[in-house]
Amino acid sequence: MDVVKMVAALREERALLEEVIIAMERLARGQGKRRGRPPAWMSTMRTAGPRRGRPSGSKNRLKMNAAV
Repeated sequence: MDVVKMVAALREERALLEEVIIAMERLARGQGKRRGRPPAWMSTMRTAGPRRGRPSGSKNRLKMNAAV
């Protein structure tokens, strides 16, 4: 492998590592629960997984059944 190619590959690797470090620093800064909408950079990093918890309409149905 040519030395120039190796240096270019290492610079690309360094740029990726710097981005990861910045993202980790942002996460470390914002550990506490915050009110309101999350920042835009956080919503882009969010993975699309199954939602946990009770379905949105189930609480209302329980109240209606208890009243009957």
